[in-house]
Amino acid sequence: MGLFSFFKKSPEQVKTSTDPYTDSSTNLIYNLLFCDSINLYKDNTKPPYTYPFDILFSETSTISDLQKIIDDSTSDARLKVLSYNRQIAGGHKPSKKELLTVIVEVGLDNGLDALASFNDGTARYINQTGKILVCETTDEKSNELTKDLFLKSQDIVNKIGAWDKPRRPAPTKGNLRITFLVSDGLYFGEGPIDLLFNDPMASPALTSATYLMKYLTEKSLETK
Repeated sequence: MGLFSFFKKSPEQVKTSTDPYTDSSTNLIYNLLFCDSINLYKDNTKPPYTYPFDILFSETSTISDLQKIIDDSTSDARLKVLSYNRQIAGGHKPSKKELLTVIVEVGLDNGLDALASFNDGTARYINQTGKILVCETTDEKSNELTKDLFLKSQDIVNKIGAWDKPRRPAPTKGNLRITFLVSDGLYFGEGPIDLLFNDPMASPALTSATYLMKYLTEKSLETK
């Protein structure tokens, strides 16, 4: 699979830190994107817990209880990922392979750029400076760009396997990673920026993500 399987051959290179920014609140937003720690969500949600957090945070929730969140059309994509992850941890294999989030991280001179696009059209963008852009409202153009990104990302997911180890630390300067949060796990590809943008499998999705990021940032500047 080329660059998409390269890092699976060298797990000894994996570091332990997943905090790429100097500001703790920015690191929190960043780590929440990946939905791989339900305790991180619990620690940052004020009780008493109401739906769907009462289900997510309860140790007695059943596979069926979690499925209610997954099947709820109003559920946030991240909460669906958390629900799927809890089902998997409980020994349940999801009945469908659903792509919920695409995250592109680029190691730049002054830090990490990170774009997270969710399948409902919303997004988060963290600039290398640590500045955060939250896009909760969608329009025809953003929905079109999101749909295109997910279609091209699905092509990649269909050709690679899920990662079965802890999430790697953020890409270093000059490297890029594209991560897919899917109902059956986390998928990713990583390598030098130029190589991935020229990789036949990765390039279409990365180009779509670039267009989406450009549109969202320009739209944000126009509304200020």
